[in-house]
Amino acid sequence: MKKKTIIDLFETSVAEYGPKTFLLEKKKDKFESTTYAETKRIALATGAGLAALGIKPKQTVSILAEGCNDWITSELGLLYAGAISVPLSIKLEEANDLLFRLRHADVCAIFVSRNQLPKIRKIREQLPLLKHVIVFGDTKLEDGETSLADVMAMGEKYLSEHRDEFLAIGRNIRNDDYATITYTSGTTADPKGVVLTHRNYTANVEQSLSRISIPSSYRTLIILPLDHCFAHVVGFYIMIACGASVATVQVGATPMETLKNIPVNIREVKPHFLLSVPALAKNFRKNIESSIRAKGKSTERLFNFAMKVAYEYNQDGYHKGRGWRFILKPLVALFDRILFRKVREAFGGEMKFFVGGGALLDAELQRFFYAIGIPMFQGYGLSEATPVISTNSPHYHWHRFGSSGKIIIPLELKILDEEGHEVPNGQKGEIVIKGENVMAGYWKNPESTADTIRDGWLHTGDMGYVTDDEFLYVLGRFKSLLIASDGEKYSPEGMEEAIVDKSPYIDQIIIYNNQSPYTGAIVVPNRDALRRELDGRGVSGDGRATVAAEIIGDEIAKYKSGGEYGDEFPDRWLPAALAIVDEAFTEQNGLVNSTMKIVRGKVETYFKDRIDYMYTPEGKTLKNPKNLASLKKLVL
Repeated sequence: MKKKTIIDLFETSVAEYGPKTFLLEKKKDKFESTTYAETKRIALATGAGLAALGIKPKQTVSILAEGCNDWITSELGLLYAGAISVPLSIKLEEANDLLFRLRHADVCAIFVSRNQLPKIRKIREQLPLLKHVIVFGDTKLEDGETSLADVMAMGEKYLSEHRDEFLAIGRNIRNDDYATITYTSGTTADPKGVVLTHRNYTANVEQSLSRISIPSSYRTLIILPLDHCFAHVVGFYIMIACGASVATVQVGATPMETLKNIPVNIREVKPHFLLSVPALAKNFRKNIESSIRAKGKSTERLFNFAMKVAYEYNQDGYHKGRGWRFILKPLVALFDRILFRKVREAFGGEMKFFVGGGALLDAELQRFFYAIGIPMFQGYGLSEATPVISTNSPHYHWHRFGSSGKIIIPLELKILDEEGHEVPNGQKGEIVIKGENVMAGYWKNPESTADTIRDGWLHTGDMGYVTDDEFLYVLGRFKSLLIASDGEKYSPEGMEEAIVDKSPYIDQIIIYNNQSPYTGAIVVPNRDALRRELDGRGVSGDGRATVAAEIIGDEIAKYKSGGEYGDEFPDRWLPAALAIVDEAFTEQNGLVNSTMKIVRGKVETYFKDRIDYMYTPEGKTLKNPKNLASLKKLVL
């Protein structure tokens, strides 16, 4: 097998694209560029600085920082030094979460931004193995802390005396050497450290490029956290392989300030594609619809009509413009020129597509972005697969709304039934895969490794099926399955995505059935949309809560037989009882993890009293006292 480590990948690109811009970063008033060659110089100085501090190959070094140039060059640097990266989410607020990871991974040094530094200072005494704290940016340092600038200066000196010896470390890294330990966000259990090798990464870059091509002229702005392997592979390692450019969001003094910089930075960078996740996609859509609404009723009506025409013409993407629909092409082109092009200007005007991560992105959301001319090509993957397994892509016959696209090449994938037998195309079961992108295992967790990887096959824990024309459909996690009183099982995630996406009045929903006679759901309403609707109907006083309950009930009823979406899901799995709550699922209350996914088990525990109440005669009624009390808080 040919040696192909991350260092090999990077060195090859530096040789080919040396003077070309790799990194773009805005610290003051504009984005400044850093070339591939300059990035290598910085990475070598950083890595050599680690060696000067005494960091040895195979030791673990962590990064806890907002996305920035220093983040990327520090990871490349520590890899040059033969170390293993332990990237950490800046959303880990609790000392327990950070402590667990830093202890569990035996971290001996950490790169940390000044915004995140207080977290490390609070727990440093409890981390005897942590010898070095290396700080990004200017700030007052305490004992045992070193600035990145000083580490790089040490590295420059070290290179002047030991250059060949240091470069040999990077050259001697093998394919199977560990590159990162990425902790899963733990939607169902404690976080596990996913060990990914150098070859896992370079293989997944090659596999991903079998389905999607990135010209070297492309730019992206990484708006997702850099600690996740989706951002690693698709955000910067693929870009390195293709000689393309990577910008990061301008870091603000607070997380909210950084968030506000995203739309501004998008217009400045003019990216050709962006990485997205379902929660982000929904926010983009809401912002677009709000700005259309703000332009007045006539613009809103025109936009809605244009969307209807585009939906009819595009169909599911795969069948775009087929049959009689070709006659709509001039009308679609007209709407694109007078409406959709202006919407795209908010994304810089050069956007070609989004790449969607996370298994489920509702087809309706895909239809929306396709219509405005920025397709959201949904992919499927998980950290244990480095992460890409399949993706939709710009190629005409390689995308279909609702699917997770075509399987990357080379990769073996099969669908197994509950007895572990492979099933034919069209039948659902567990998705299992085999390929060079399958992780080395879980860090210090041989039991979970043996349970997840069997005979070289990674058992994903996800349910899905493959069509005859080789599109993969992912239906949800096995651990999320609804189980009826007769033992029948059903995955709720597609239904939850559809309800949230199609209803302006429902922000979040968790559908629940644990061997009960009927299904229930915990619903978080969209307060603003409900208030607008009630005001429009002229409803006032205590009656507002009652009418609001009816509005939410009507949204669920649309999925029942004879309703607007009556053929989408089986009636027996639709919620027959609703617990309408006035508290959203957020990171602050622990009900959403750092990758913006709802943690189902925690929601069920948090709202256990409301779930129990749903299964009482009073609680099953829509306008029960608890639902009305929640709605009064929201709409009065």
